[in-house]
Amino acid sequence: MNFIGNIIWLIVFGWEFAVAHLVIGLLFCLTIIGIPFGLQHFKFAKLGLIPFGAKIYEERLGI
Repeated sequence: MNFIGNIIWLIVFGWEFAVAHLVIGLLFCLTIIGIPFGLQHFKFAKLGLIPFGAKIYEERLGI
């Protein structure tokens, strides 16, 4: 089911989300301050392409 859902998603919406997040990520990476935000947009691009079956983990900071 995940495979079929991902294929449909990729054809209909996924490629638009991925391209948008790649462009935004590249724009953010032009500045030193924006690099962390750009890297997050690259992760969103991957998630935008294949969202079904993806695992999202919460990262806890030791504060």
